Amino acid sequence: MRVLVVGGGGREHALLWALKRDGLATALFAAPGNPGTALLGTNLTVPATAIDDLVQAAAQQKIDLVIVGPEAPLAAGLADRLRATGRAVFGPGAGAARIEASKAYAKDLMVRAGVPTAASGTFTALRPALKYIEAGKEPVVVKASGLAGGKGAIVCASKDDASQAARALLDDGALGEAGKEIVIEEFLEGEELSVLALTDGERIMILPPAQDHKRLREGDEGPNTGGMGAYTPVGLTTAALLARVRREVLEPTLRQLAADGAPYSGVLYAGLMVAPDGTPNVLEFNCRFGDPETQALFPALPEGSTAHLAAIATGGWRPDRDVLEPAQAAVTTVLAAAGYPERPQLGVTITLPADWSDGQLLFHAGTTRAADGRLQVSGGRVLNVTGVGPTIADAQALSRAAAERVTFAGMQWRRDIAWREIARAGAA
Repeated sequence: MRVLVVGGGGREHALLWALKRDGLATALFAAPGNPGTALLGTNLTVPATAIDDLVQAAAQQKIDLVIVGPEAPLAAGLADRLRATGRAVFGPGAGAARIEASKAYAKDLMVRAGVPTAASGTFTALRPALKYIEAGKEPVVVKASGLAGGKGAIVCASKDDASQAARALLDDGALGEAGKEIVIEEFLEGEELSVLALTDGERIMILPPAQDHKRLREGDEGPNTGGMGAYTPVGLTTAALLARVRREVLEPTLRQLAADGAPYSGVLYAGLMVAPDGTPNVLEFNCRFGDPETQALFPALPEGSTAHLAAIATGGWRPDRDVLEPAQAAVTTVLAAAGYPERPQLGVTITLPADWSDGQLLFHAGTTRAADGRLQVSGGRVLNVTGVGPTIADAQALSRAAAERVTFAGMQWRRDIAWREIARAGAA
């Protein structure tokens, strides 16, 4: 197969790496890709949001399968356009992608489907939003309804903070179009869990759950980011919990999407808050693989796992299990630019080691090549270093050791990725 992966971040590099490992493709392409994907296939100079150009490029390159990485092109209808030309695509159509593109729609869908989630209100005007905040409890969560690159959720300790956040989004346009509609939610207690499931709209196969680390600094301090690291497997996960997620979250959501005229095909990402009583409350849905979860997930999965993506896209998928178990543990550490997340410093030169040890992987995210060949910072999250080993502790040590060997000015990274799992193992 000739396979095109749309996107240019760490998630897409990890997808190409997995496709290469599994031998699924005779030729690999990325659009636009990055210096890391260039080592595995051919980069096409087409932005991930240039829908017409991507459709044309897929035709020119005689692509057999397109895997769409980011949410923006899915929300813009790329999968629909490609399918209309007879192309096999892994990723939902625009109607189904609303589950991420509009948090307001997702909340309404969950209520109609009976999916457990936080009580909330949706607003486009400031005055009723402020009244809702004042009538509620503290803390409170304010979310931009639209796509905000993983930075649209603001956890507010007080009603005053929540009112300021609502004003910044609705009146000041802090997140542009993404924040013109907001969702105000009750704050839920528990532990976060990322559950990703492959689906053709009817059948479901759950992937190894992962845990993301959103805060910038160690100890889960500092501002929210797009994600500073992730790991899998997660000890919080039990067979009983995954059965509840399937029964109470995934199945009713897929049924409701189909009833809404938007059947879902691809990977459905449920960001959960697992309550102390075990209830899997949905914080958010994503219509694509997570970033940085993917950079831990695919290295942990057994070889051949990407064949499921092709089978879903081409039809006739018949999963032989409810849950795809990991073959190893994996920990991914994000190396971020100085000034991230507010104002990342770009153009800084990156120095990488000549080689890596067994069990260490490097995925490019926000990098580019200068005219003279130097590797440079081109985004907030720059590189992802993944450690793979028999236990989370082994994988964490490998990931940290790899991070220590990368240098660029102002590099920010957390040395405590998977700290909850390490603590859990120590308490066992």
